[in-house]
Amino acid sequence: MKKSRKLFALISILLMSFALQAQDTIQDNNNGKKKKEKVYNEKGELIKKGWNFGPLPVVGFNSDLGFQYGACVDIFNYGDGSRYPKFDYKMNLEVSAYTKGSLNLRFYGDFYSLIPNSRLFIDAGYFTDKRFEFYGFNGYASPYYNDLYVLGQQDNGQQSLIENYNNPDFNSVFYRMNRKQFRFNSCLRTKFGFGEHLYYGVGLSYFNYNMGRINIHNEEYLYDEQMTLFELYKESGLIRANEADGGNVTQIKLAFIYDSKNHDSDPTKGAYFEATLTGAPDFIDRDGYSHMTFNAVWQHYIPIVKENLTFAYRLVTQNVIAGDIPYYAAFNSNMLFYKKMSTDALGGANSVRGINRNRVIGAGYAWLNAELRWKVVGFQFINQNWNVALNPFFDAGMVTQSYRLAEQETAWSEIEKQYDIIGNNDLIYSGAKEGIHTSAGCGLKLIMNRNFIISAEAAKALNARDGEKFKFYIGFNYLF
Repeated sequence: MKKSRKLFALISILLMSFALQAQDTIQDNNNGKKKKEKVYNEKGELIKKGWNFGPLPVVGFNSDLGFQYGACVDIFNYGDGSRYPKFDYKMNLEVSAYTKGSLNLRFYGDFYSLIPNSRLFIDAGYFTDKRFEFYGFNGYASPYYNDLYVLGQQDNGQQSLIENYNNPDFNSVFYRMNRKQFRFNSCLRTKFGFGEHLYYGVGLSYFNYNMGRINIHNEEYLYDEQMTLFELYKESGLIRANEADGGNVTQIKLAFIYDSKNHDSDPTKGAYFEATLTGAPDFIDRDGYSHMTFNAVWQHYIPIVKENLTFAYRLVTQNVIAGDIPYYAAFNSNMLFYKKMSTDALGGANSVRGINRNRVIGAGYAWLNAELRWKVVGFQFINQNWNVALNPFFDAGMVTQSYRLAEQETAWSEIEKQYDIIGNNDLIYSGAKEGIHTSAGCGLKLIMNRNFIISAEAAKALNARDGEKFKFYIGFNYLF
C-alpha cells in the first residue's frame, strides 16, 4: 500500500510536469511566434503573463475515500504580469472518482477583474458518495465502535441487533449511508468605499440532497443483512420521515470581510476574517425547515522567517440562530464561498484532519487548525517556480450547539419497542458529554508558481473515540 501511494504521487508529479512543459511550448511557439523573453522579479521568480492553460491528471489518496483518479483543467490569466503571482482569472474543471465509491464533477471560477472593484466566485458541482460516513449527532454523545457489525434479522426470522467486534468475517457498514449532492454557489465580494482591506459579500446558493441506505452489495460481507445507524435513526424518529430521503436548501448570504493576506493560495502574512449571515427560506419543499445560521472565520498568517517560515492558524464557528435545520443540511459549513470539494461536518481532510470524516455533527460547532509552514527549498524547473514545504499541524473541534439531543437521549426506547435486543447495546446515545476532538499530523507540499500546490498529509486522532488509525490525504492546496 505504501509503495502504491508513492507511485501515485510520482506519476502525478511527472504527468503534471509534462503537461506544463507542453503548455509553455504551445504558448511560446503558437502561430510561429518567436519565443518570448523571460522576465524575472526581484526574488528571481519567472513572471507569468497572459493565459496559462494546463490539463492535468487528478491522482490522490484519502483514507476515508480511497485512491482518487481523474482529470482536471486549470486556466489562469495573469494579465500583464504586474500582479504576479496574483491572477486576474482562474477557472478549474474537474472530473474524478475515488475507489470507495465517490464521484466528483465540479466547475470553479474565481474572477478578479470581471467586475470593477469586485471579485466573483462561481462554484457548481455534482457529488456522489456510496459510503458517506454518518456517526450520529452531537459528537461524543454518539458512541463509536470500531468494526461494529449489526445484524438486522436472524435465522429464526426475529429482528435483533448484534454487536461483533474485530470480526474478520464481516465488513461493517454500520456508519455508512448513500448521499448524492448537487451544489451551486455564487457570490460577489465588493470593496467598501473606505478601508483598504474591507469588503462586503452577497451570495446565492442552492443544494439538492438525496440520502438513503448504503447501496453497495457484496455477498461476502452480507451488506444487505446489516442494519445501519442511519436506519436506526429513522426508526427512532431522530431522522424524521419528511427529511429522511433528503431535500432542497436555498441560501441567501450576506457577509462582512476583512482580507489582508498577501496571497490567496500560498499566504505568508496577513489575515482573513469573514462573518456570514445565511438565510435558508423554505422556497421549494415547503416542509417547515426554514432557518438562519451565523458563521465566523478568522485566519492569521504570521511570518517568522520572511516568506520561508510562517505560523498559520484558523478559527471557525457556526451556529443556527433561528428556525429548524434538517439533518442533511447540518453537514454543511455555510461559508460565503467554497474552495474545497467537500463542505461537510467536522472530521476528515477539510476540517479536523485525522479524526473520522463527519465524526462531529451538531446545530453549531467550532474548530481550530494550527500549523507551521516551512519552505525547505526553492528552485526552477521546466520554466516554473517551485518550492518544497513541510507543515506540521494540530487540529481541534467540538459541538457548541446540540442538535436534537433530548430526542437522542430517549431514542433507544423507540428501538426497543420494535426489536428484540441481544445484549446492552447503546448504539445511539453514549451518555457522554461533548468534549474537544483533537488530532495532530504533518504534511508535505510541492508548490508551483505559488498557485498550484500538491499536498500530502498524515494525521491521527488523539482520542480513540474519534478513530484509531492514521489517516492519509493526498490532494491539492493548503487547507486554508
